[in-house]
Amino acid sequence: MPSTNKVVPQTINPDLLKERQTASFKVDELTRWWYGGHEKLRLKRQLEYHILDKMTGHNTMLFYKSHEEICETAVKQSLEVAKKLRELQERLNPGGNDIWPKMFSSSLIQGSTPAGNPFVVHIAMMVDAIRKQSTDEQWERFGKRAENFEICGTYAQTELGHGTFLRGLETRADYDRKTEEFVLNSPSLKAYKWWPGGLGHCANYCLLVAQLYIDDQPKGVQMFFVQLRDEETHMPLPGIDVGEIGYKMGFYGSSNGFLGLKNVRIPRMNMLMRNAKVQPDGTFVQSPASVLTYFTMVKMRCLIAENNATHLAIAATIATRYSAVRRQSPINRNEREPQIIDHVTQQLKLFPEISTAIAYKIATNSLWSMYHDTLTEIERGNYVRLPELHSLSCALKVICSADASDGSERLRLACGGHGYLTSSNMHIIVGSTSASRTYEGENTVLLLQVGRFLMKSWRAATEGKPLPPTASYLATFLQRKSFGRWSGNWENIVSAIQYAAANKTRLAFESMSQRLKQGQTEGEAANNTGIELTQAAELHGRSFVAVTFLAHVTGPEAGKRSAAFNDVLENLLELYLVHTALRHLSEILQCIRLSDHEMRTLQTRLEKALSQIRPNAVSIVDGFDFHERTLSSTLGAYDGNVYERLFDLAKQSPLNQEPVPKSFHTTLKPFFKSNL
Repeated sequence: MPSTNKVVPQTINPDLLKERQTASFKVDELTRWWYGGHEKLRLKRQLEYHILDKMTGHNTMLFYKSHEEICETAVKQSLEVAKKLRELQERLNPGGNDIWPKMFSSSLIQGSTPAGNPFVVHIAMMVDAIRKQSTDEQWERFGKRAENFEICGTYAQTELGHGTFLRGLETRADYDRKTEEFVLNSPSLKAYKWWPGGLGHCANYCLLVAQLYIDDQPKGVQMFFVQLRDEETHMPLPGIDVGEIGYKMGFYGSSNGFLGLKNVRIPRMNMLMRNAKVQPDGTFVQSPASVLTYFTMVKMRCLIAENNATHLAIAATIATRYSAVRRQSPINRNEREPQIIDHVTQQLKLFPEISTAIAYKIATNSLWSMYHDTLTEIERGNYVRLPELHSLSCALKVICSADASDGSERLRLACGGHGYLTSSNMHIIVGSTSASRTYEGENTVLLLQVGRFLMKSWRAATEGKPLPPTASYLATFLQRKSFGRWSGNWENIVSAIQYAAANKTRLAFESMSQRLKQGQTEGEAANNTGIELTQAAELHGRSFVAVTFLAHVTGPEAGKRSAAFNDVLENLLELYLVHTALRHLSEILQCIRLSDHEMRTLQTRLEKALSQIRPNAVSIVDGFDFHERTLSSTLGAYDGNVYERLFDLAKQSPLNQEPVPKSFHTTLKPFFKSNL
């Protein structure tokens, strides 16, 4: 049983107790699998013991504070977490530096900073970018200071007028040969940096993404290490206009900021020069691969996909436990109100989200493997795999954030009116997943980038050229005269999703080619084919998730798991594939013939899959092993004492600390006496 925040007596709700006693598998096996083995699970629990176990009070009390108080709380909590992680680092690996930077931005301890963490961008993006983009000399000069938290920075890329379209960024860095300096300027209000986490009132440095100009000639987007505030007084330096952008949905205390620059000068060696370089005389040395400038963004998209899988699993845990406790609406007249989890319509809200979270967990593990393999190749000077990694990270970031956002909202609705309370914590999950659909690349724009990758891959397939592994199904499509017989088994459904993705790619390619023949420019043709390109890109991502889920459940790893746990994974795979096929049935029917009976069978299988998961649903989400601080939910606590927790927290509201509020005497009573 996970450690709990003891707001109420720790007696387990009898309905939850019954659910756990009748599970067909051992929960701890799922937990070890979810966290990647015994050692990683042990580290996770050490983190919780060291950081989360000692926290008291419910996180929802935070939202009775003012915006300024929330921001101050976020800074205090985040720095306390950093301190505790340092202590744990020294305990587990004295002198090492391999735990705290990774864990500081990990979803494993997100419950420790409910107000948001204004320093995540510093660790996850700025330090990472300096490490990968700077020279050894630059790393020694300012990279180590950033890694050691001697200074605090952020990654200043997005502007008020430009986001995902990085080539459109307006911030300028003009090289001055006489002084060997870059002169930084925001030429318009639209060029102000906007959104970087921590920039508002925490960061004293930043990595500035700006257009490099030499002799007024553009040389492309580069990164510059820039001091923003005095290290002693924290006052903005001359030419720096910096502040916080205000209250927003989710990430309440993350200190997102704005930044304007006017004739700010920095030394030549403050441009990160591992790849592209500017010599003292102004000679520009091109990067061996322009996409290397954006490689930190690739990593962040991998991280976003992974974190959204976790957020969806958290929401599913809350809603599933609540659904096992809540009783309402008799199925048979004159019988006791059942657990709402027994309603098939409720199961359809819950169980596909559980299976989707698990599918994305497996897919993002595969994505991370590709990321590390590609990084190794880059260090050897081989950039061949970069386009495929970039495309796949974009695709998974899009579909994972979209599904987590939509799914967490469905799960909030599955909690009825109580899901609307901040004490359910659903608002934070919904807000966080919704925000991820636009940050680090707006989803539609990213799909269009994936679409361009597919157009190049389709052309290569038609010319018989080698294809990246994740696009190899395009060549298979070309080799087949038709899909063949629909059997409906797992391999057949996965092949159908790939076949539909290939067909959408074909249609998009043909539409774009036709528009080019009609005289449209390449840009016009791509814009006018945008709908088909995004459809093909989405199916490309979904085919990858389906392939990896199937391979994991039926591959060699299955032999290392118990038969009971394999049965659970197979039921979840069945639900995921059938649900995905029904969700994209129109695209499948465009290129594959299914009879009425075959389509009805899919519906029957959906209902059967729900019924097979039902007895294990609570134990499956228990297997995610989320700490009570991570859940931070009156509805999703391990003990299931929903109503006691709701009432207990309502009594703690500041408005309930006095029997009569001040507003009665100042406003309400005078109104009653006014004879209106």
